[in-house]
Parts: sequence; structure tokens; C-alpha cells
Amino acid sequence: MTTVSEAHVPTTAQGRVTAAVVAFVIGAVYGAVTTVGHRNDWRLGDLAIPWGLVAALAGVTGLLLGIRLVAGGRGAAAAAAAGVIGVTALLTYAGSGASVLVAGDLVGTVWSIAPAFIAVLVVAWPKLPTTGRTGA
Repeated sequence: MTTVSEAHVPTTAQGRVTAAVVAFVIGAVYGAVTTVGHRNDWRLGDLAIPWGLVAALAGVTGLLLGIRLVAGGRGAAAAAAAGVIGVTALLTYAGSGASVLVAGDLVGTVWSIAPAFIAVLVVAWPKLPTTGRTGA
């Protein structure tokens, strides 16, 4: 008997490669969008709450966990992580006119490093054993 989550897992090599390529593209697009949006903050007087950074990191965690659960393994999650980290790293360089998307302050440093730590946790987390249920 197959469960709902097992029905979506690609079993052929072509299916796994396709899942990895799609996950990489999704990760790259998400990395670009969140790199632009991670600087948003909410100001209360002198206090700045970096809600853009919190939302971006929560989104990266959800994206990688979701892809790992739906694709059924570490390969697609690693591909999505490579997309997020690669585009984030690419967008840290100064563009034309010396403008930067990731500033060299605390928020920028956290955004530069945290997606890689999240990716390591999600991809390296051990697969929990499934319990066999017998029908009653």
C-alpha cells in the first residue's frame, strides 16, 4: 500500500533529474526575490524590526523542507539549496554604479550565511524510520 507522499516521489533517474532541475530553478527564483526583500524592516521609533529577514529565512526553511518532503529525498532539496545560495552569493557583488543588494551590516551578514546553515540542516537531517502499521 502506498501512501500519499510516496505516490509523488520520482523513482526513475529521469524523474529525479527533472525534480532536481525544477527545484534548482525554484530555489534560484526564491533566492533572487528574498535577496531583494530581506532588507525590509518595521520601525518603531529608533527600533528596527527586520521582518524581511525573518520572513526570508522562514521561507527558505519552508521551501527546502517542502521540497525534501515532496521530492522524497535529499537530492532535490540540495538542488533548491544550491539555487538559493548561488543566487544570493551572485547578488552580493556590487552591480553597475556600485550599488549592492546585500549590505555589509548585521542583516546582510545574517542573510549571506543563514541560508547555507539552514540548507545543511535540512539536507543532512536523518530520515526518520517509518513505522509499519498493521491493519486491524
